[in-house]
Amino acid sequence: MPAVTLEKTITLALSVRDRHKSADWYTEMLGFSVLYHMDEAGWSELQTLTEGVTLGLGEQAEPTPGNTVPVFGVKDIAAARSVLELAGVGFDGPTETIDGMVSTATFYDPDGNALMLAQDLSAAE
Repeated sequence: MPAVTLEKTITLALSVRDRHKSADWYTEMLGFSVLYHMDEAGWSELQTLTEGVTLGLGEQAEPTPGNTVPVFGVKDIAAARSVLELAGVGFDGPTETIDGMVSTATFYDPDGNALMLAQDLSAAE
């Protein structure tokens, strides 16, 4: 049994310079559809053609080719984080929350690859 139970969703997060321009590209080239643009957070999300898989576009960091961060959905981020920390998994800082939207926490696999947990807060309202 795994240490953490994941939801059946994953968001692949990419850093981009212009979310709106990138969203247009993914829509036109790959047939994705825009779910939303959250301009105040510098984040956009698109539905891919695969059920349960979305593409997140963020402007928080300079784009680096090959630096895609898988974001795994969880029901209870505090519980999931606690289990992983007890197992010695390293996190890069505290859990971050955008009220009414999401709580996220970035952690690392044994090779230093960034991964993220995310708890959807929009359904709680």
